[in-house]
Amino acid sequence: MRRRNLGEVLRLVHEGGPQSRARLTVATGLNRSTIADLVSTLVDAGLAVEREPDPTRRAGRPSPVVAASDDVVAIAVNPEIDAIEMAAVGLNGLVRVRAREVVDRLITPEDTASSVARILDEWRNRELSGLRVVGVGVAVPGLVRATDAVVRYAPHLGWREASIGTLVQAATGLPVAVGNDASLGAKAEHLFGAAVGNDDVVYLNGGASGIGGGLIIGGRLVGGAGGYAGEWGQNKAVIADPADRRSRDGVLEDEVSRARLLDVLGIAAADDLILAEALAAATDDAVIGELSRQRRVLASTLASAVNVLNPSMIVLGGFLSMLLSADADALDAAMRVHAMADPADDVRILPAALGDDRLLIGAAELAFAPLLADPLAEPDVEPRAARG
Repeated sequence: MRRRNLGEVLRLVHEGGPQSRARLTVATGLNRSTIADLVSTLVDAGLAVEREPDPTRRAGRPSPVVAASDDVVAIAVNPEIDAIEMAAVGLNGLVRVRAREVVDRLITPEDTASSVARILDEWRNRELSGLRVVGVGVAVPGLVRATDAVVRYAPHLGWREASIGTLVQAATGLPVAVGNDASLGAKAEHLFGAAVGNDDVVYLNGGASGIGGGLIIGGRLVGGAGGYAGEWGQNKAVIADPADRRSRDGVLEDEVSRARLLDVLGIAAADDLILAEALAAATDDAVIGELSRQRRVLASTLASAVNVLNPSMIVLGGFLSMLLSADADALDAAMRVHAMADPADDVRILPAALGDDRLLIGAAELAFAPLLADPLAEPDVEPRAARG
């Protein structure tokens, strides 16, 4: 019971930010002396820090403020077809250091493990010197089996039955957890981003590999029977106007595509920041027309999500957020043309709030999960898969 309470206190300051002992007492239902003991244990373990209370607060006895330690970090990894991204994310939620290595060929699972180990070694000698690294979370654009963290199929990377967790664990010596990138993006946005306070959320992520998604239902991430839920990009696109079709019998990610945006812009490759800036500055009719076409196609998928799941919010990440930003009213109106009126009345469509960090923050949550469940437990190096 005490270890579970330790985990609950640590989770509260990890997810909610610095909080007074008094607030933790209310949130947990525990008494003040128990909270004081739990906080002291977390501080002694290097997992939390206590700060002096706000001196401007004059009513009542001031309560010390408890915060998650910024000296405890998780390593987050996102391999993609155009680059491998990696970050060290603090237990306090801040990204301590970030790297993006552009690749000119499809990276293998072995390439990924080697890159992670090399970059981590460099960071340990510089930015992460003296810090505690608790584990690695890997966000993969593909199907990750819930039972053993094996990547069953990552079509754009060309991975099949890839034991990426085992490879990264062997290369780094750290505990490793693996999950679908879009599902982890959904978790991150629900905990820290646009979807905070919303318990029924559809998240769609647009990346270099295509379109994936995540579902938050009743406040919990939904993985499905095998862990594969949320593959919106592989559904057939419903296209009302034949003139909007660009691929014969194509699925959604064939029609709503980052690559098509780069092509119409005349850009060979770009990260999300460069792509967003190029789209925002574009005045060419071809670019504006392609944005409009992709919005119309995307709208029918969003309407299906509204009709089936009745979410309070749809969050769009990656290049999909750029389609929204270019004309949010047009996307919302097009969605409502296809959706049932009653569930559509309850939904808002928002861009991901965590920007380029959304998938990495989600991956870091995977690595932090065992620590938050039992802060005093010995680490388990057996590779894990994402769980709701």
